[in-house]
Amino acid sequence: MPLSKDKKQEIIGHFRLHDTDTGSPEVQISLLTQRINEMTLHMQKNPKDMHSRYGLLKMVGRRRRLLNYLRKHDIEGYRHLVSQLDLRR
Repeated sequence: MPLSKDKKQEIIGHFRLHDTDTGSPEVQISLLTQRINEMTLHMQKNPKDMHSRYGLLKMVGRRRRLLNYLRKHDIEGYRHLVSQLDLRR
């Protein structure tokens, strides 16, 4: 379930660090968080969809690794991002 182009641009515009930023950890984590939230709603409606569940778990693991990287390299940025995205970490 890909994000719409408009929604993706809105998220990138909100979390980017400079004008041409599309790949910083902050942007990647925010995009993954949006996809995880949408997939979670899908899983609540379709609890037997094991293929989507596997994809959801992979996205959660990737986000966790990116958050660990950000925490190691920029603790203030990490704290700000976690509070903005309302993550339990």
